[in-house]
Amino acid sequence: MSDPRSGFVTFVGRPNVGKSTLTNALVGEKVAITSEKPQTTRRAIRGIVNRPDGQLVVVDTPGIHRPRTLLGQRLNDLVEQVLGDVDVIAFCAPATEKVGPGDRRIAESLSGYPRAKKVALVTKTDAATRDQITERLVEVDALREDWAAVIPLSAVTNDQLDVLSDELLALMPVGPPLYADDVVTDETLEDRIAEIIREAALQGVRDELPHSIAVTIDDVAAREDSDLTDVWANIVVERDSQKAIIIGRKGSRLADVGARARAGIEPLVGGRVYLSLHVRVAKEWQRDPKQLGRLGF
Repeated sequence: MSDPRSGFVTFVGRPNVGKSTLTNALVGEKVAITSEKPQTTRRAIRGIVNRPDGQLVVVDTPGIHRPRTLLGQRLNDLVEQVLGDVDVIAFCAPATEKVGPGDRRIAESLSGYPRAKKVALVTKTDAATRDQITERLVEVDALREDWAAVIPLSAVTNDQLDVLSDELLALMPVGPPLYADDVVTDETLEDRIAEIIREAALQGVRDELPHSIAVTIDDVAAREDSDLTDVWANIVVERDSQKAIIIGRKGSRLADVGARARAGIEPLVGGRVYLSLHVRVAKEWQRDPKQLGRLGF
């Protein structure tokens, strides 16, 4: 058997090309939240893929975009930092949309990271026709001359994911695993719970609101006398009008968010959960360095 390999890979692309879905599919467990809303991912979340011949650490990052707030700028800075550190950068373009100026700009920017090997992925093939997939492969292939591989795949149907894992591992440096083989992410339990609540809060909200939502956890504690785990959390928004939207008529929307979040948290803690959610306003937190610091950005 050849020497084991291990290393870091990150997926880049415009917002909503399926990076988080792909991360979860490779890891085989949900470590990154997903939503139709752009900029859902706000941190560098590491998912760990264990293979017989080595280990891939997938770093899921925010989509690269033109920032309109200090938060947006910090997310772009985070992506820059990750791109400078990884062994492989995988550029993603969906099979369902023609390659556009945004894709070209991101593909060109990869020259700024000479250390990393580059691969190109045509995602969402389950939603595309054969002609679309062929057309996209040709367009993506033409974006750079140094692709180590160009792979069409679907994270939804797991089509070609093994091919991707094999290709990525082959490009990694020889070395021992970086994490124990029972670890799927280095996120803390509190971080994962906060993200599940944010994912639940993002469902069905209008365009402006998603960027304004943050979640903080006050406490997670197992009850001594039962199998219940208590979770106290805050959904933070920027304006009173947004607070009213999140709570909904007579608290109906907040109750829905709580029910959806609980369903995601219970498998994580391995038992029933009592979830206490409060909505609070932190005025214009996306633009305020102090507030951003408090919220962990």
